[in-house]
Amino acid sequence: MPSYALSDLLAIMAKLRAPDGCPWDRKQTHASLLNYLIEESYEFIDAVEAGDKANMSEELGDVLLQVVFHAQLAQEAGDFDFAAVVQGIADKLVRRHPHVFGEVKLENAEAVEVKWAELKQAEKGGAANADSKGGLGEVPKHLPALLKAEKLQKRAAVHGFDWPDWKGPAAKIREELIELEAEANAPQRDPDRIEDEFGDLLFAAVNLGRFFKLDPERALARANRKFISRYAKMEAMAKAEGKDFGALSLDEKEAYWVRAKKG
Repeated sequence: MPSYALSDLLAIMAKLRAPDGCPWDRKQTHASLLNYLIEESYEFIDAVEAGDKANMSEELGDVLLQVVFHAQLAQEAGDFDFAAVVQGIADKLVRRHPHVFGEVKLENAEAVEVKWAELKQAEKGGAANADSKGGLGEVPKHLPALLKAEKLQKRAAVHGFDWPDWKGPAAKIREELIELEAEANAPQRDPDRIEDEFGDLLFAAVNLGRFFKLDPERALARANRKFISRYAKMEAMAKAEGKDFGALSLDEKEAYWVRAKKG
């Protein structure tokens, strides 16, 4: 097998985009590639959570391919190239780590996060720019909703708008659940109001997780995997006992669920 370096990867990508290259690669645009960037990122996450190191390497390569692909498109358009991408992120890392590359002293990870936010704000125009966009600043509009909620809450906390401890958001969850139940029990249900209260409940749940330094997307993904595993166990147990799981009553299925949880 040939031994390749990053320069070879860039040359391969340029060849694929050349007039005599690959028809599929030649027709791609920044917009057409976006779903692949998202998909490859999630596949890398799956590999990390599965502890599959070999697959992590492969999936990380797929993520790198997306970076190289977009850089090649930009170079062809005369916008920027891969070298500019590398230069930009290297500059940013050095600039935002003055405690490593400079003389600033920061005692812990929390202090590093605060300093990072301060430097980022300064880079994007300082106080005047922050005032024009508010204390929450800009948040990517396509960011998954759970992650966006966490980011908004963290930014609000930096400005002192936060609970003193986890008991605050825990109480808020109970409050929001009561309000959701009230809407659900209303004589005439209003779907919009129910959705509004359900959103508040989710937002409060994310806030509680933040106090325990939990990643909401990862926590929910873990719950999803747990549900899939237990559901498969229920079906397998029913099949082993000669029963059609789909035809069982809810109480019978619940009994299998309890057994699956214990197993």
